[in-house]
Amino acid sequence: MEEGALPAGDAAPAFAGSCLRLASGPGRRYPLARTILEAFMEMYSPLRWGVIGTGGIAASFVRDLKRFKDHRVEAVGSRSQETAEAFGEKLGVARRYASYQELVADPGIDAVYVSTPHPMHCANALLALEAGKNVLVEKPFAMDAEEASRMIAKAREKGLFLMEAMWTRFLPHIVELRKVIASGALGKIVSVMADHGQFFAFDPKHRIFAPELGGGALLDLGIYPLSFASMVLGNPERITAVSDPAPTGVDAQTSILLQYGSGAHAVLTTTSSAAGPIRAAVVGTDARVEIERFFFTPSSFTLTAKDGKVLRRYKNSYKGHGLREEAAEVARCLRQGLKESPILSLDESLSIMRSMDEVRRQIGLRY
Repeated sequence: MEEGALPAGDAAPAFAGSCLRLASGPGRRYPLARTILEAFMEMYSPLRWGVIGTGGIAASFVRDLKRFKDHRVEAVGSRSQETAEAFGEKLGVARRYASYQELVADPGIDAVYVSTPHPMHCANALLALEAGKNVLVEKPFAMDAEEASRMIAKAREKGLFLMEAMWTRFLPHIVELRKVIASGALGKIVSVMADHGQFFAFDPKHRIFAPELGGGALLDLGIYPLSFASMVLGNPERITAVSDPAPTGVDAQTSILLQYGSGAHAVLTTTSSAAGPIRAAVVGTDARVEIERFFFTPSSFTLTAKDGKVLRRYKNSYKGHGLREEAAEVARCLRQGLKESPILSLDESLSIMRSMDEVRRQIGLRY
């Protein structure tokens, strides 16, 4: 433990117990111990979540949080009592609301997770922020940069925490990747490659083919490669994009070339028409990192020198889905008094949305 730091996780109950014994004891130790105990309980009491939306990602979030002792999902809000009840019954969520307004008004909630379709992110996040709640909002952060700007402005006006739920950023293999990059082991980064392709049988009623739900490969799948490139290389100087549409007018396949002032390129592709390798790589003058299939989920990677020698293999041993790591980052930031994450800042989420806007402009997406 760092000097002056309070314990967390499994060490926290023991620390609290020690403070309680001191606080209950005789003599002059009592006032100080009581103060320490009260501060500790405030900092390390469970983070109480409310969930807006009852879809598959919301269910995965709730299940994954059950692996933590210091997080509790207290309530769920839906557009009907029936769906809220079904979600709560299935996943053990006690309070169930028939509207999002009732959910955000719940005084027993510290943070709200927004898991509705993309076009609803802005309105739902603003609703929660107006109610004084900290917010974690699913990716993509919003439909466009204008919406993202409004969300960020409201969070800063209210002095509340806001973050995009790009869960990949907080997974162990990506944390290790950032360490590798920071160490200089790759040399000068020359290129980033990432793809996200999944096969969806065409169904105009499915959300990924529905323009009104923000459908298409780019917003739903392509956000992962775009965010990955942003993490490694930052904001691009030039964007070139090409695309082919699905019958409903959403993009079925989009490929993106990002160019940077350093001379680096990022080559990204996304499709809803086929199951791709879903891998990613960061290539430098001295070495490269290759992340295995489903790079955006808990995964493994290999660090290989330019002469082909394997320098390191990072093996994935993660248990569970992985969505809980973004929740852990919310809790960490709140306990440190931060209003946004230094790992995924609001300015970066806004920059990613601006890149997304430019891609959409070039490929002709008007929704």
